[in-house]
Amino acid sequence: MANAPDPGLSRRDMLKQLGILIGLAAAGLPAAARAQARTQGLAAAGEVLVSLTPAEAKTLRAIIARIVPADENGPGALEARADRFIDRALGGALKNQRFAYAAGLTAVDAYAQSSKGSAFAQLSPADQDAVLTDMQANRATGFTGGSGQFFNLVRTHAIQGTFSDPFYGGNENFIGWNLIGYPGSRIAVSANLQRMDVQPEPSGKSAYDYGMFNKGEF
Repeated sequence: MANAPDPGLSRRDMLKQLGILIGLAAAGLPAAARAQARTQGLAAAGEVLVSLTPAEAKTLRAIIARIVPADENGPGALEARADRFIDRALGGALKNQRFAYAAGLTAVDAYAQSSKGSAFAQLSPADQDAVLTDMQANRATGFTGGSGQFFNLVRTHAIQGTFSDPFYGGNENFIGWNLIGYPGSRIAVSANLQRMDVQPEPSGKSAYDYGMFNKGEF
């Protein structure tokens, strides 16, 4: 995109600008093509970083991929887009922790470089795990307040992003809820849903898909 959104804009204003750009790009196209362009444009808008820099996001994605990894049980935090949850939250509810992330992610790469010879995202899974183990044990150097504190911060938010309501940017395609067998939000519970011998069918809905809940800022 030739003109990136002003990083000083609020997320709401940024998305308004993107919406205008999407509309201008689709103007003059046939109806079917306009619909496709809008769908693609909105999907791209959902991937725009709100708080993190591209370098920070790359490191964060590598970290959460090891904290809650994909395995034989199913996808992990990266596939659930816990990174997107964190990025959006740092522009809203967690904005007071933006500096902690900036300093912490820089420290992760510096420690990975000094101890393993490369930035964290470039390391093998085994070396990444070794770096995270040092962080968790508070042995990694260069962290304000200790590496254990930053490890616990990211771990907490990775878990929240994996299992929270999809409205907040994580739990992509209900990956987190499917992992733990949570069928999703409902406003009415039928007799069949109360049976103990049958796994309830997933609702495939966010709580905010129901009109009785108000969408808040995040």
